[in-house]
Amino acid sequence: MKGFVDAPNYIIEVIEGGRTIEDVVDSHIYEQNLAEKNAFVVANLGALMRQHVLWKTTNPLIRPFYPVSCNGSPVVIEVLSALGVGFVCANKAETTLVLDHNVPPENIILSGVCKQLSLIKHAAKNGINYLVCENEVELRKIARAHPEAKLLLQVFTEAQVEEVSVTIGCSLKGCKHLLEMAKELSVDVVGVTFQVPVSCRDPQAYTHALSDARCIFDMGKELGFDMKILDIGGGFSGTEFQLKQIHSNVRPLLEAYFPSVSGVNVIAEPGNFYVYSSFTLAVNVIGKKAVYQDLHDELTLNDEPEFLYYMNDGVYGSFVGKLFGNIITAPSVPKMSLTLDKPVFPSSLWGPSCDALDQVVEHCLLPELSVGDWLIFSNIGASGQEGPATLSDTDQPPVYYTISTDDWFEMQEAGIALDDTMKNLSLVQYGL
Repeated sequence: MKGFVDAPNYIIEVIEGGRTIEDVVDSHIYEQNLAEKNAFVVANLGALMRQHVLWKTTNPLIRPFYPVSCNGSPVVIEVLSALGVGFVCANKAETTLVLDHNVPPENIILSGVCKQLSLIKHAAKNGINYLVCENEVELRKIARAHPEAKLLLQVFTEAQVEEVSVTIGCSLKGCKHLLEMAKELSVDVVGVTFQVPVSCRDPQAYTHALSDARCIFDMGKELGFDMKILDIGGGFSGTEFQLKQIHSNVRPLLEAYFPSVSGVNVIAEPGNFYVYSSFTLAVNVIGKKAVYQDLHDELTLNDEPEFLYYMNDGVYGSFVGKLFGNIITAPSVPKMSLTLDKPVFPSSLWGPSCDALDQVVEHCLLPELSVGDWLIFSNIGASGQEGPATLSDTDQPPVYYTISTDDWFEMQEAGIALDDTMKNLSLVQYGL
């Protein structure tokens, strides 16, 4: 992309003639070798589109709502909005971002366990009525600042309790209390939301969660609430296998607890699913150290070393998700510098800060690299955007957006055009 993160118009490079994303990465590496060797990102909008098609074909009756905290790229927001995806926002910056891209307020859900009063007022002012609530204090704030709110009660799941030390959501008993209080405060409750962690391997996780949700719907009906929204949360890794596995578990449960005749609209929050494969990060090696395994002795010619490589991007930049438990997969070397007969060595990868926390990859096998060489991290779409932003926008590497001609034609067939649905995007031929 010939621009910056906050540019008002985003340039999309169209690749054709059999060129691949690897070719685009190599081209920008060549450009950076002639300049300052800065880290950069290549975003493949075709991969984003294909994930949406996969979602719609696998779960045609479950509408996706994208959590903006997963990756707040304005181009991602614009493309997903054009595809009819809704959005889950956790703060004022995220709500402002999606509203600025002409997302209708009714397609936005405001999440968060403890929302500032100013954020609730901001939602009310902008017509964002769908709010998540899981405790009495939050309910009273919403009743005071946003009387038109439509609440989704967040219930905790057994899978969540096993995964994290702090439980998000309330129990069935707590939900009944919130329903009674909402009735007393004249606040509308329209649905239920829950989260099953992506790391959960228990096939019964959705059984318990949907059974609890059904109970809450029934309690709400007894109190006079017309509850029509069921949010089954995130927990989608991005792989087709995992998506179909969840679908096979959830579909019969939905048919049992929330059949189509019930009129309940089922939604989900696939964040990582959409963006993980769409972004590729290229970083430059700026330092190198060869050490023994114990990291103390000097290297001798007869010993096989372990290499520590320092990169020009780390956990205080694009890999900030590492601080929140994200696993960063081992990188590859660029196609243009790959030689099959090179031996590989134990290696660890570090950011530029020399901080003990700035370790991006603890262990991987790589050919011996030199200062100035490049490393490629694929499937990085969500790794650097979960949690707080980087230190400032200037610390973020530039993003070069691209799409193949085949993917662009498919996007047009889906009813997306630059002149109406994506006015902030401009296409240029790759290489111009």
